[in-house]
Amino acid sequence: MKNYSLLAILLLFSSLLTAQQKEWTLEECVNYALDNNLQVKQTKLDVELSEIEKRDAIGNFIPSINANASNAWNTGLTQSVTTGILINQTTRNFSAGATAGLTLFDGLRNFNQLQRAKMSRIASEYSLDKMKDDIALFVADAYLQVLFNKQNLEVLRAQNEVTKEQLVRTQDLVDAGVLPQGDLLEIRATMADEKQRMILAENQIQISLISLAQTLGIQDYQNFNIVDRDYDIFGNEILENTVSDVVNRAKEERSEIKIAEANKELAEMDVELAKGAYWPTLSAFFNYNTRESGQPRVGSVLDPDNPTRQIGVVESTNEVVVAPNNRATLESPLPFFEQLYLNDGITYGFQLNVPILNGFATRNQVKRNEVNVKRAEFQLEQAELDLEANVYQAYTDAKGAFEVYEAALVASEAQELAYEYATERYDVGLTNAFDFSQAKIRYENAQREALRAKYDYIFKIKVVELYFGIPVGDLKF
Repeated sequence: MKNYSLLAILLLFSSLLTAQQKEWTLEECVNYALDNNLQVKQTKLDVELSEIEKRDAIGNFIPSINANASNAWNTGLTQSVTTGILINQTTRNFSAGATAGLTLFDGLRNFNQLQRAKMSRIASEYSLDKMKDDIALFVADAYLQVLFNKQNLEVLRAQNEVTKEQLVRTQDLVDAGVLPQGDLLEIRATMADEKQRMILAENQIQISLISLAQTLGIQDYQNFNIVDRDYDIFGNEILENTVSDVVNRAKEERSEIKIAEANKELAEMDVELAKGAYWPTLSAFFNYNTRESGQPRVGSVLDPDNPTRQIGVVESTNEVVVAPNNRATLESPLPFFEQLYLNDGITYGFQLNVPILNGFATRNQVKRNEVNVKRAEFQLEQAELDLEANVYQAYTDAKGAFEVYEAALVASEAQELAYEYATERYDVGLTNAFDFSQAKIRYENAQREALRAKYDYIFKIKVVELYFGIPVGDLKF
């Protein structure tokens, strides 16, 4: 039984270790970054705020209803309700009310505010789309940099294996007296230099992995790694379109232009909002209130000692006119809800506010917003110019990167042939170790440049695809 438990623990540990050492594909990195990158999360908060702004605008059309209640005790020198004399006493009073108000007309400001909130929501979504595109490019660039560093290390290791073989062969030739001792020292120096470059390459891999992990929002740098695979070149057909086609498509699809257009519409709506202050506002109101008190109420009873009192005399007969003689008494307060019923009241009506003079504040606000409209128009024009320049730059860079890549492949093939030729000559003693090492270094550099040119071209072609309106999720690697 213990053996089964131990086996289960080992399997669990193995599964956890495998999960920690998950290797990420480029697609997984992009998708993870779109959900977890801090800049994307912050931009999503802007979308949430714009939705709250929209709900605020909708709430302006709904009547406002407020209720209040107060129950207070007053202790100290107060006037008696029966004698009118100031005495020290404690009194309690309760009051309650409800007020409702509704804006009937406000110069269409509520309507314009709602339209502005809707456009603000759209603008924030455009900003989110742009941020996602930018992050996807950052992730792709960082991912391809890791791949380049890894494959560069593989090139160095492969060449180092060749150097090890050459070191053994050179040692044998030196021992046989065919080659001088200097050739052996040259090969050993090459070996040491390659080990140093491999260490630097390993450091570059770790640095680039950390940079990629930070872009994704992953903090477990030690266990983060990517899939080692060779990405092919896809999307060359995008360059079959003319640069004008890409520019026109970018103006229709890219978020930069949509954001600038939305900002221009927002500025125009701000003008209409400001103009609404010229108009009168009409609102309706309704108020209900009631009160209750815990103080004794003043009552009256017939005075048994003097039940009547004279109130006048009939002039024609001199007959005395009398009335019941009541005296004030203190009685218990009426029940709580009975008092509320007897003491309630309502107020309702309309309120009209007509702006006459406010120190030119409204006029100046309108002018200020009109200036902002012009600024937004200039920013839209600048955004179009910037986008056009960026597309031209990206298109030209992609074409140039492809030519560089082709040239790098030719150079790599040529250096490979030169290296093979140098190896053959070195093996038969027709060249020295220094010339052989130089041929080897040139071959390594050519391989490295071919790798760099390849991944640089892959990245730049993806930039053109994004400008052409291809969604991030549809990019092929």
